[in-house]
Amino acid sequence: MLPAPPGFSNGHTPRSRRGRARGSVVGRHGNVGAGTPHNPPLAPPCTDFDVAYFKAYSHLGVHEEMLKDHVRTETYRSAIMRYQNFIAGKVVLDVGCGTGILSIFCAFAGARRVYAVDASEIVVQAVEVVKENNLSDKIIVLHGRVEDVNIEEKVDVIVSEWMGYMLLYESMLASVIFARDKWLKPGGLILPSHAVLYMAPVTHSERYRESVDFWRDVYGIKMSSMVPLAKQCAFEEPSVETITGENVLTWPSLVKQVDCYTIKSQELETVTENFKFSSMLHAPLHGFAFWFDVEFDGPAISSPNYNLLVDSLSPSDQLPQSSSQNKKRAKSDETIVLSTAPEDTPTHWQQTLLYLYDPIELKQDQIIEGSITLTQSRENSRFLNIHLEYSSSGGRSFVKESVMR
Repeated sequence: MLPAPPGFSNGHTPRSRRGRARGSVVGRHGNVGAGTPHNPPLAPPCTDFDVAYFKAYSHLGVHEEMLKDHVRTETYRSAIMRYQNFIAGKVVLDVGCGTGILSIFCAFAGARRVYAVDASEIVVQAVEVVKENNLSDKIIVLHGRVEDVNIEEKVDVIVSEWMGYMLLYESMLASVIFARDKWLKPGGLILPSHAVLYMAPVTHSERYRESVDFWRDVYGIKMSSMVPLAKQCAFEEPSVETITGENVLTWPSLVKQVDCYTIKSQELETVTENFKFSSMLHAPLHGFAFWFDVEFDGPAISSPNYNLLVDSLSPSDQLPQSSSQNKKRAKSDETIVLSTAPEDTPTHWQQTLLYLYDPIELKQDQIIEGSITLTQSRENSRFLNIHLEYSSSGGRSFVKESVMR
């Protein structure tokens, strides 16, 4: 794990073991990030937190971890190649390019020009990687926030790997929205196109034993007085770790859906959703897990522009046309999905766990209900304030508040 830069804790350096110094966050600046072709979005100020964030992504280790995440990297490559006929001969914008691998995938897919933008010093290496692959005539590497760089043409495609822990941590999606509103042509392609954040109750007795029960008997010495502090240290903040489907007590509940073609930055400032679960097991409830899926679909396009995109797709990816529909989504029968769910192959995102200080013993079919609210921190809008309310079968209600730093 990298040492935490100013403004970030050691628990969660920007995606900690993962990295992400890409665009900038919109935060609360009125209508910043919302624009029209005649009224382009205004760039938000670059804060000290942003500077620290970008610096953290200058470390090679975070990029190495992302590149070694085969699920992540291969899914992006597959998605870019799926839309190769739409990318070929077109202009692409890579928001938060890092080492430039997604830009290079787009160049291999036949892009006429790729703007690779990143605010961290890793772009120095990205330039060399582009040269090494003889792509300097196609890929233009720009050092700076996507909100600040100068691109003198509209783009046909935006590609970005913007997802943070718990999907919304780091708030990089705001930079993608900014780029979309400023540069994307009508009917343009955004990869990934959609995302869904899920949550589910979990049981994890082993984790509780390791972090809490350990203190009850340490080499024959009673240290139960340490338990309250141990709970605070272990469970006060969200924990990024890998669990399995066996830890999950029931089917997940949807927390937030994101359509990258239409979402506005203001929608990300606060996300609130109610939940109601019925436990499938008799087991202790230790907390709640969060994970996300992203999809790689074409945009919803109104006729007649729809035909242009359909014609650019390979026959296997085209949808039948119908006069009864004035909007269609260009997608294949088997949409490409990048999933970070516990039952799928682990990724560097893992899952985000919000542990309870004291577990609740559940019976099979017992109800757990409440609400979850995720709010961009006023201290640093890349952080997430988490407000969890929960109760079980009409019993006592509990509140857990935490910050993902």
